[in-house]
Amino acid sequence: MAGIPTRDRVSPEPNARPLRRPEWIRVRAPSGETYEWLQKLMRTKALHTVCEEAMCPNIGECWGSGTATFLMLGDVCTRTCGFCDIKHGRPAPLDWEEAERVAQAVKAMNLQHAVITSVNRDERRDGGAPIFAMVIRRIRELLPGCSIEVLIPDFKGRLEALKIVMDARPEILNHNVETVPRLFPIVQPQDRYEWAAATLSNAKKLDPDVLTKSGIMVGLGETIEEVKAVMRDQRSWGVDILTIGQYLQPSKKHLPIRRYYTMEEFAELREYGYSIGFKWVEANPLVRSSYHAAEQVRALSVVHRQLYGEPAP
Repeated sequence: MAGIPTRDRVSPEPNARPLRRPEWIRVRAPSGETYEWLQKLMRTKALHTVCEEAMCPNIGECWGSGTATFLMLGDVCTRTCGFCDIKHGRPAPLDWEEAERVAQAVKAMNLQHAVITSVNRDERRDGGAPIFAMVIRRIRELLPGCSIEVLIPDFKGRLEALKIVMDARPEILNHNVETVPRLFPIVQPQDRYEWAAATLSNAKKLDPDVLTKSGIMVGLGETIEEVKAVMRDQRSWGVDILTIGQYLQPSKKHLPIRRYYTMEEFAELREYGYSIGFKWVEANPLVRSSYHAAEQVRALSVVHRQLYGEPAP
């Protein structure tokens, strides 16, 4: 593995003609006082966000409303996924003070729901899981009542690493499948579908009360029937919340967009998700894993109280 971080990814096919972006995909340009305040907060605390590192199209909307998704374990990933704009290479040693800085930022933002993700750290057997546990517990100390969602790596399917995170009891445990099994070797060559299955199914076995969540990108060459097959798998693993969004190519060095899904196709996938038992489905071109995350946890907490007469965990 190269020692110098890089953003290079799998190149698209030679002479591939880029598709015209449809009119229903429009994003809000980043601007405003709240956006600028958040940007300054992240820099002063030496923090990273997936919003910036992965060039999320919703950064203007989310940062403008005072929310962000924190990126932990540094900003260099040990994997080379063809869709992602996060740098890859040999990462620096773990920063054990990072969890404290993230928790302090969550407190400064006075968040009702915090979303925290990370790069992959495959050089460590625990994948950096202890820092996830540290930040969950520290946020609870600094800002009681703030619900916490962690979007974790697959830890190569290792139960012992997952258990470290689950023992801290996040409200939502998220791991994205990203694509269909046939495309894993192209889209995320160092990942395994079996690792995603183990992560999500074991999370439910370790703590059935924790909401589990996963996401899929579309437009990379899969069929709708393949997407539905993955959705059925996710339900069989106990996944409660599903996000489905359109893949948008970050640069010419990344995998090309094979096609844009229509609004009608997203509606079809949303309806199918509910029909097979998901508790919540977000399906829209600009949906990303943490999009409307706070609304999801609040709504499902209400449902939990109605069913069981007590607050959701």
